[in-house]
Amino acid sequence: MTADMKKEVVLMRGIGVSSGIVIGKVYLIDKGGVDVPQFCHLDPESADREVKRFNDAVMESRGQLRKVKRTLIKEGRGKEHIGIIDAHLMILKDQMLINDTVKLIKKERLNAEWALKTVLKGISELFDRMDDSYFKERSSDIEHIVDRILVNLAGEEHAGIADIEEPSVVVAHDLSPADTAQMVKGKVLAFLTDIGGKTSHTAIMARSLEIPAVVGLGNITRRIEAGDTVIVDGMTGAVIINPSESVIDVYKKRKEKYEAYGSTLHHYRDLPAETTDGMRVRLLGNMEIAEEIAALSDHGAEGIGLYRSEFLYLNRKDLPTEEEHLAAYRYVTKKMSPNPVTIRTLDIGGDKFLSAMEVADEINPAMGLRAIRLCLKRPDIFKTQLRGILRASAYGKIKVMFPMISGVDELRRAKAFMEEAKEELRKEKKPFDEAIEAGIMIEVPSAAFIVDILAEEADFFSIGTNDLLQYSLAIDRVNEHVAYLYEPFHPAVLRIIKRVIDAARKKGIDVSVCGEMAGEPEHALIFVGMGFSQLSMNAFSLLRVKKLIRSISSSEAGDIAKTALKFSTAREVEHYVSTRLADFYKEEYWS
Repeated sequence: MTADMKKEVVLMRGIGVSSGIVIGKVYLIDKGGVDVPQFCHLDPESADREVKRFNDAVMESRGQLRKVKRTLIKEGRGKEHIGIIDAHLMILKDQMLINDTVKLIKKERLNAEWALKTVLKGISELFDRMDDSYFKERSSDIEHIVDRILVNLAGEEHAGIADIEEPSVVVAHDLSPADTAQMVKGKVLAFLTDIGGKTSHTAIMARSLEIPAVVGLGNITRRIEAGDTVIVDGMTGAVIINPSESVIDVYKKRKEKYEAYGSTLHHYRDLPAETTDGMRVRLLGNMEIAEEIAALSDHGAEGIGLYRSEFLYLNRKDLPTEEEHLAAYRYVTKKMSPNPVTIRTLDIGGDKFLSAMEVADEINPAMGLRAIRLCLKRPDIFKTQLRGILRASAYGKIKVMFPMISGVDELRRAKAFMEEAKEELRKEKKPFDEAIEAGIMIEVPSAAFIVDILAEEADFFSIGTNDLLQYSLAIDRVNEHVAYLYEPFHPAVLRIIKRVIDAARKKGIDVSVCGEMAGEPEHALIFVGMGFSQLSMNAFSLLRVKKLIRSISSSEAGDIAKTALKFSTAREVEHYVSTRLADFYKEEYWS
């Protein structure tokens, strides 16, 4: 292409998963996987050579990951980064992936690439049956390992983040955890991927490192070239390839406004989240990996309202030990001290893949053996985690939270196991907080309708709006065919939430909201109006919500919430709340 030829301007929209505006040059990692040779039927002698070729590619993949690990250790990166590489190294020893591929090459006499993709297809089908978006996206870890082996089988070079020489916008079909573990803010200005969602590993890492990102762009790797100029808007999900100078000027001004707005928001960091008439709201953080602590602290989190413990169980053949639980929870507790940390016990089950456990296939896993139900069925696993949590409570303020409680009996049984763990630790003379609180997540409608009874047994409530919406509205929140029914402002949802807080206040126990709704100003406005004094959210929502709270009186918020509860449809509520919100709260950088 000659210098005077202009490239086509392309506007694409994806899912904005980490806020920020970036204008930069593209560093293209891949264009969506490796081309796999067609099926090839081998003679017995060739099959043996093919097994060796496959094993050599696996060994080469291990060597590459070990090299990445050594680099991370040398750079002093956190245990979580190194743990990601260890998880991938473990997958490279997985019997289902590696041994089954070798067996298929020998038995069916297939070429290695075809055999490996056949095995991957079977594993992918297992993941496709899962209902939870977070764990469904964990299948990408195995896919990344398969892609790495395929590249080595083809004798191709790996292009990775470690090879970037100048600050760039990284574009890839998807980023493997091995790539994201090497991310450094400043070197990676932003990243764009063909696939992924808000709960994908790359999205979580982007938010924790405050790197703007847009995922789910479909085919951006096919529409962009290395060295292209690209504009990334991580808030709206807009991506502009080869923008004109006039468009660049527009986004430079928006970037300046966004950064100025961010600086203005940072002013709120050390101010209390308090309404104009003195109502104090405690803003807590949601987290699942330790790397998120820095961002939460930097944005003024007053503790952890939801610590998802599932990451300890993922991508491993064995179950985490008591010492591993202790080490993880102790680290977070010390980092957040003197603020509290609320640890949700294992929320995993039939809809969430866990290789170390034998869990039967279920027709409807979202309503099957999961969360507290699974823990009560497997007390060995439950008690190990409870002992780790209790021992960590000796190092700071920890609360225990049981997920998916649907009735009083479940809560009593969970507390009984906790008492057993306490008694064991007393006999072993291992210290823990004797006054540790045990609460529950309200995310099942049956629990919402007996909150007055549950309040007699639980120390606190936390409303998990993500699952509460799913169960209350009878929708699969990761099914695109019914996604339009996922309405946070649905009158039924608002009335359930109001019922919970009214009952909790009457019984005198604390109640908070820890689902995604809490981090959106329009929803937080309703919660403040209902009287919630605690909200828990991701790091980048904290200052926006704090600004909202400091912009309104509790009486104004109360009137808005009261009026919102009178509407008949979610659309009516949303229109009313957005109109009222604009009266006193504005996202300046949007204008």
